[in-house]
Amino acid sequence: MAERSQNLQDLFLNSVRKSKNPLTIFLINGVKLTGVVTSFDNFCVLLRRDGHSQLVYKHAISTIMPSQPVQMFDSEEGQGA
Repeated sequence: MAERSQNLQDLFLNSVRKSKNPLTIFLINGVKLTGVVTSFDNFCVLLRRDGHSQLVYKHAISTIMPSQPVQMFDSEEGQGA
């Protein structure tokens, strides 16, 4: 089977989803959202906080700031260019 390459965005979101790392999402209109990523696709991110889910469209996101460092690569895998 051919190996499907992932982009940096998918690697990042999948890492914070698996680790349940809380994060803050800043929207382009200045709104600040906090929670845990439970799912994502090409167009949106599902954020969970206080027992409620919130669907956030990626085109509205300015910045994502995790509360803890994110480990996306194994130490021996390439990490850039």
